[in-house]
Amino acid sequence: MTAGLPTGLPAAAPARPPGRVPVMADVARLAGVSHQTVSRVVNGQSNLRPATRERVEEAIRQLGYRPNTAARALVTRRSATIGVIGSKSGYWGPSTVHRTIQAAGREAGYFVSSVNLPNHTRASLTDAIDHLRDHAVEGIVLIAANDDALEVARAQEAGGTPVVVVEGDPDRARWTVGVDQVAGAELGTRHLIDLGHEDIAHLAGPQEWTEARARLLGFQTAMYAAGLRPSRHLVGDWSARSGYEAGREIARGSSEVTAVFCANDQMALGLLRALSEAGRSVPGDVSVVGFDDIPEAAYLIPPLTTVRQDFTAVGRRAIEILRGAIAHDPDRREPARLIRPELVVRASSATPRRK
Repeated sequence: MTAGLPTGLPAAAPARPPGRVPVMADVARLAGVSHQTVSRVVNGQSNLRPATRERVEEAIRQLGYRPNTAARALVTRRSATIGVIGSKSGYWGPSTVHRTIQAAGREAGYFVSSVNLPNHTRASLTDAIDHLRDHAVEGIVLIAANDDALEVARAQEAGGTPVVVVEGDPDRARWTVGVDQVAGAELGTRHLIDLGHEDIAHLAGPQEWTEARARLLGFQTAMYAAGLRPSRHLVGDWSARSGYEAGREIARGSSEVTAVFCANDQMALGLLRALSEAGRSVPGDVSVVGFDDIPEAAYLIPPLTTVRQDFTAVGRRAIEILRGAIAHDPDRREPARLIRPELVVRASSATPRRK
């Protein structure tokens, strides 16, 4: 018997011709089993003796055999492929979720096909889903939680291909996963209130995004709970540029505003620059709190207090929900999965100066 091989594996199985990619028949020949037995191992069937499965798996490893996905799909009627629709924005949160979904999907045995869009319009999202369905994906993760994305996801429910929406509205998306955005905004706003701030402005994200609306709601809820009247809120587009413009507007306005809660860190970054250019110190004149905890947040001047989202947990849970949606009755409604955020306190927030 050849050293290192399981008991029962032929010592001198015929080798495949040099340079040829190994096929299932080569595995069967080396393991001393039938083609059908190898097929059952490759397709994950359980009705096999452990010793037989071990011999087949060892032969697969020795030969470097890789199953033919198309052929396996014909047998199992499954493509073992999922789709992900993301964006070309490059923002830290969506990019991290996308990378995690790809890794978790591969770990779960899926081939992951990605489509990145410059804009998430109803037409572009519908085209992307149609493209992925034409490639027989078993399910789709949609990393875009604006109103168009929610409407497109809901329209796909009758098509039999589950669509999980990241940071979607549980009342409008059948399958969704994300961070508790309302709770996160309450954390950031209460932190400023507990420091003694009363005139707190909110720099909101675009209101067609569910995340932006949820963070605005959390801000307002925390302010009203403290008996405070929410100051005016400005609306940006998630970019540092829009945060810079909002910061200039705040600096030109009343000096009564002593704190700003920003709906994401990129806008907070632009806000910090605008306040600095206007001679308003942070946190001496204005405290600033962001949302996301991007890698650069700890290295801004001053380091940014922010609400941390666990984007890796979001991506992994998206795959969990998608696997459940694929495996179970399509009429089954999965409960919303909300992940708790965390407040990270740094130097951009402090007690207000006494007037």
